[in-house]
Amino acid sequence: MTHHPLRAVLSLAVTALTLAGCVWHHRRPGPTPTGARYMIGSPYAADGQWHYPRAFGTYDRTGLATIIPPGHAAATANGEAFHQTGLMAQSPVLPLPSLVRVTNLVNGRNLTVRVNDRGPAMPGRIIAVTRTVARRLDFPSGGVVEVRVQLLAGRSAALQAALGAGPHLIAAPVASVQASALPPPPDAAGSAGPSGMGSAAPAALKPEPAGPATHLSGTVRQGTPDPGPLYVEMGGFGSGGDAQALLFRLSGMPGEVVPQPREGRRFYAVRLGPYRLVAAADAALRQVLQRGVPDPEIVVH
Repeated sequence: MTHHPLRAVLSLAVTALTLAGCVWHHRRPGPTPTGARYMIGSPYAADGQWHYPRAFGTYDRTGLATIIPPGHAAATANGEAFHQTGLMAQSPVLPLPSLVRVTNLVNGRNLTVRVNDRGPAMPGRIIAVTRTVARRLDFPSGGVVEVRVQLLAGRSAALQAALGAGPHLIAAPVASVQASALPPPPDAAGSAGPSGMGSAAPAALKPEPAGPATHLSGTVRQGTPDPGPLYVEMGGFGSGGDAQALLFRLSGMPGEVVPQPREGRRFYAVRLGPYRLVAAADAALRQVLQRGVPDPEIVVH
């Protein structure tokens, strides 16, 4: 076969352009980081499930965690620079930013991370973490694991106050959005340029204080493993009769009505299960959504 130099040069050029195109395709699109800001945000739907961000006095939930997939935008929902090497996480409901302790219930490992983004999009997941967090907590190869997520309320409130948040109201309107532009916090990976929010000049911005409220040590602590079966749960019923009516509506799905104490009051929940496999819990959750029942959650008991 005769080799043509010009053809070889063209082939190399095409290969280079193709590779460049791949790099560009995987480069994170979307707005550039503007600096950390405090926000709650409006209710939103993701893959058929509605989420209602709001301020929390306490937040202590069990459920399933996943890993933030590749291709994330350069900025998080509240304007911070995103990077998979950061101690960052996504929550569908917590104010941004918040500090939470994430515990892998299978092995007991826990780590404090900064929630600064909305997600995950998949129903039945209460948090998504960066690959670095997943690696430190020893997530399984499939990336989905039973976790406990606990809001560090005092540190989160101090962090949010530094970003312009006012006093926290537990019954704050879920559709409200509060924001105050600041440069990226010390714990956010990457860097960001000046804020693009209105007339605020960079010189007028105060740096976020680097103290106990904001510093993340990255230390993984070992606790006691506490895995359990999965359930699909729908709570918040003020009467057992209403909960029983929903259970009847979901006839054919194994479940029960259980008490659900909350903030000194007695509520009731419908709990379906148990499910030993994530796939089975996911299938039950989808079935509940298809029957028009709002706000089901996958929990660990």
